[in-house]
Amino acid sequence: MRIIAILEGISLLVLVFVAVPLKYAFNTPAMVKVMGPVHGSLFLLFLFNTLSVGVEQQWKFKEITWKVLLACMIPFGTFYIDRKILSKI
Repeated sequence: MRIIAILEGISLLVLVFVAVPLKYAFNTPAMVKVMGPVHGSLFLLFLFNTLSVGVEQQWKFKEITWKVLLACMIPFGTFYIDRKILSKI
């Protein structure tokens, strides 16, 4: 789960700081067309994996699961959640 969280965060970094500037500064949308679906897939994989691990590990929803789900909705929140919650589990 931590690996997926880190990959999802990295894909957002690449999308926001590399692909989007290339699209608008140099009129080159190819990287956005590649990274957009990659990031979206990793995001969905992280969501489903969070719910699966939460059920499997019997996380208390009010203590852990909702924080992890909320963090993945906030840009770069997966890095925070990895350090504060997932590394301790």
